[in-house]
Amino acid sequence: MTTATTAPLTFATTRNPAPASAETREAVLADPGFGKHFTDHMVTIDWSIDEGWHDARVEPYGPLQLDPASAVLHYGQEVFEGLKAYRHADGSVHTFRPERNAARLRNSAHRLALPELSDEDFVNAIRELVTIDEAWVPAAGEGKALYLRPFMIAYENFLGVRSAHTARFMIIACPAGSYFSDPTKPVDIWLSEEYSRAGRGGTGAAKCGGNYAASLLPTNEAYANGCEQVLFLDAAEEKYLEELGGMNIVLVGADGTVSTPLSDSILPGITRDSVLELVEAAGHRVERRRISIDEWREGVASGEIVEAFACGTAAVITPIGMLKSPHFTIENPRVDADSLSMRIRAKLTGIQNGEVADERGWLTRLV
Repeated sequence: MTTATTAPLTFATTRNPAPASAETREAVLADPGFGKHFTDHMVTIDWSIDEGWHDARVEPYGPLQLDPASAVLHYGQEVFEGLKAYRHADGSVHTFRPERNAARLRNSAHRLALPELSDEDFVNAIRELVTIDEAWVPAAGEGKALYLRPFMIAYENFLGVRSAHTARFMIIACPAGSYFSDPTKPVDIWLSEEYSRAGRGGTGAAKCGGNYAASLLPTNEAYANGCEQVLFLDAAEEKYLEELGGMNIVLVGADGTVSTPLSDSILPGITRDSVLELVEAAGHRVERRRISIDEWREGVASGEIVEAFACGTAAVITPIGMLKSPHFTIENPRVDADSLSMRIRAKLTGIQNGEVADERGWLTRLV
């Protein structure tokens, strides 16, 4: 459903008449956690099959009014994105590769039969929100950022099974610290043998809530087994690596080769692709291919695999300690500051925070 507007949208702004006090905001910024505290405003853009995208606005953050018959509540027709805004030492605020998030949102929207928002309107919407809520962007050098959550939902009161004729795109934001308490500390992963995340021809390559909902039960199983994340295998043969509940996976060989699973049911990770670009620029061979769980297990046992890590917007890069299953355990080699994953993590976060030169033009200044 291609519905990009021919001219950029113009945003109306209504300021929050009761914004958080400076004292409240500073207390949140001191210890934001992740996804707990939200800024004073949000972006809303409406769409209809007759008018296209219209009524773009920045308005006070607040609850949505949804009819019980709203299509999104019954058929899950929604997609979302996640990216961050970073404060640099000079006070400016930047985001990282937003055009990639815009493209992925369009692809996700297409798969879920939702309207496609133009890349320009997507980036402009982010800029509008961050500009009005700039005070919520954490200070430079603290390892924190403003997490941005764009999302789109079917917004029609109709119980017939078809794509909605009205939709709504929104962005909310929250200050965020590290997703894990120590992102450089290895996390343990549980191998799901009973459940699959997605199958061929499904919605695995789209960023939609249903994929994450399907991961919650096996994630609870992971928690019960002392793990922080769950790893899924392919749905057809149940032997090839797919992805974690919310992150991509990467393996590093003793010869320096870096490998990541390839499948049409894996979400194309923006952080993962950025990591692989940096790895390739550092002289490492990069392979995007099918990787079996046996290859991982045997590679660690033989010393051919020397690192395993997870990557995503929230945590950037986190090393994987053990992979546990009901039948075996893979204990990955320990990493240190000189390990490839940690060196690439330092470079990537350095670019995002303005401490390392952005030679690839990945940053977009917002404020």
